[in-house]
Amino acid sequence: MSTDPREVARANEAKEALGRVKRDSESFLGSSMGRAADHFSGKDAPEGDNIELWGRRIGRFLSLIAFIGLSWWLGHQLKIW
Repeated sequence: MSTDPREVARANEAKEALGRVKRDSESFLGSSMGRAADHFSGKDAPEGDNIELWGRRIGRFLSLIAFIGLSWWLGHQLKIW
């Protein structure tokens, strides 16, 4: 591999372009649903701590139910449905 600064800059530019293509080719819905699935499954819990994992899963599920209930209540109050 050459140490020519122009070649190094060109290689870095090519890597950045490939990274942008990969990032932009992902569908918005697919990546969002993947992140949501990771969030609700509690993948960010510490490794090997099952109580923390299930606590996060239960808490996030209950917050989803509360969000749906409050959304329905707001729609009902505003006479949307």
